[in-house]
Amino acid sequence: MKNSWLQIALSVLSLALAATLVVYLPQIVQALTGKPVSWTEIGREFAALNPAVIGLMAVTWLGSLLAYTFVLTNSLPGLTHMQALTLNAAGSAVSNLLPFGGAAGVALTFAMTRGWGFANRPIVVMTLVSGVWNMLFRFLLPAVGIIALLIAGVVPDPEVARLAWTGALSLLGLVAVLAAAIYWDRAAQLLGRGLDKVTPRRFHVAEALHKLRADIAGIVRTRSPGLSAGMAAFLALQWLIMIECLHATGAYPGLAQSVAVFAVSRVLTSALVTPSGAGIMEGGVVLLLTQVFGVAAASATAAALLFGFWTYTIEIPFGGLALGGWALFRRRGGRAATAEPVRAEQ
Repeated sequence: MKNSWLQIALSVLSLALAATLVVYLPQIVQALTGKPVSWTEIGREFAALNPAVIGLMAVTWLGSLLAYTFVLTNSLPGLTHMQALTLNAAGSAVSNLLPFGGAAGVALTFAMTRGWGFANRPIVVMTLVSGVWNMLFRFLLPAVGIIALLIAGVVPDPEVARLAWTGALSLLGLVAVLAAAIYWDRAAQLLGRGLDKVTPRRFHVAEALHKLRADIAGIVRTRSPGLSAGMAAFLALQWLIMIECLHATGAYPGLAQSVAVFAVSRVLTSALVTPSGAGIMEGGVVLLLTQVFGVAAASATAAALLFGFWTYTIEIPFGGLALGGWALFRRRGGRAATAEPVRAEQ
């Protein structure tokens, strides 16, 4: 009970912090950049939005949700795309409301998938596989953002460019090593032994890595192309939402720059201080747009808030509807199951 009350208190504090960061975002932007911006200016940017553009954003957002269903259906054979959409929407709503919503999301995943007739082990494998693929692409995104800027010539200083290439190639190397450890047993053994030498003995990295690979090997061998394609399509469509938000508010800094902004936004969602990095993500995006790419503060802030709406805020009511629909159908299914024997006896 004490733990429950502590979790509730932390959740309330975390949501309050996220709301505070968003409400005072203009003041935070001015403090960080020295550029004045007000909610009146941001409101003008929102008022100028074309309804057709908003409709296009909605279609792109729905497309990104559908793309992610391929990650889940490939992680759990037998799962339908409608079930995957419901599962993702409900899990996102929980994660977006709780600062450490991952555990609650996993519990919800088990409840929903078991209700659809799946056994525990395939559900565990799905959770592991989808988590690993999200982690790999999360490491990949910053590298892609840096390389896009370097190819576009946005980093003119040779020394900074050299350091940027080093960082990008290091991230790509890390992704390659992790991918090799997932695909090949020998690579997993070598990586595990190497990590065991530099970590405390109590962690047993090699054993944990071997167990992880053994659990997910079957899915990875047969369904990795579908997993990767689904994840790439999901991120590409989210990037397209970012481009649409930047164009709609007059904050578009260029193609390569938009890749970097998107990469930074996705990295900042890992901040655990607020649910899904809400408030922190918007501040980071505004800071990058204004200080590095010279975008006007009002346009940058409006774009960041708009993107936050499509990748965070709207998922809460949408996920609530999905969860409510699942609970309603589950209740009706339970009533039908209990009523059936009665009809049979009559």
